[in-house]
Amino acid sequence: MSKLIEDRKLRDKVNVFRDRFYGGKVLARLLNKIDIKLDVVIAIPAGGIPVGIEVARHFNIDLKVAIVRKILFPWTSEAGFGAVSWTNKIFYKNTGLSKEELEKCIENALKSVEKRMKLFKKYLPSKIENKNIVLVDDGLATGYTMYVAVDSIKDMGVKNIVVGAPTSSIHAINILLDRVDYIVVPNIRTSPIFAVADAYTYWRDLTEIEILNILEKYR
Repeated sequence: MSKLIEDRKLRDKVNVFRDRFYGGKVLARLLNKIDIKLDVVIAIPAGGIPVGIEVARHFNIDLKVAIVRKILFPWTSEAGFGAVSWTNKIFYKNTGLSKEELEKCIENALKSVEKRMKLFKKYLPSKIENKNIVLVDDGLATGYTMYVAVDSIKDMGVKNIVVGAPTSSIHAINILLDRVDYIVVPNIRTSPIFAVADAYTYWRDLTEIEILNILEKYR
């Protein structure tokens, strides 16, 4: 079973972090409690990049990018029922969609991954065999995107995997337990209604150009 590390003082609180960069700093400090020397940060864009930057700075280690996308319901641009990764890992929950609808939703997610892979190709993980990896995002709602990211990284022969995020639902924690070595989340929330944005005072969507600029500055 994974070792779960949280800040109990932050359990079920909202507006905990000023922004994603601050959330990354808080996460980095909590990551000091694990007994693994981290080698590489792998962050999920877009929101995971500012978090990953702060973790990478804190430990003075390399930063890579994990391209994963939610499989969205046909009638929404936000709610997902699964995820796909840059290594073609696919994970989804039973939805009641028809076979044709399901295949179309998966196809759309894979196309989105392919597009992002072209943008972030020089940041994709490589040569990480026997490395200790920390996979980070700005928050874990369903946990599906992190689930496929973990599966993809496992196939690359890494030594240990740590999952880290400033905030997470208890649902996401539960589906990731037993799949990694550590889960490190300062702010866990147990309410049945969960939004990553509620953990942050300042929140907005980040453009791909902004993310590329952040990555270039860190390099």
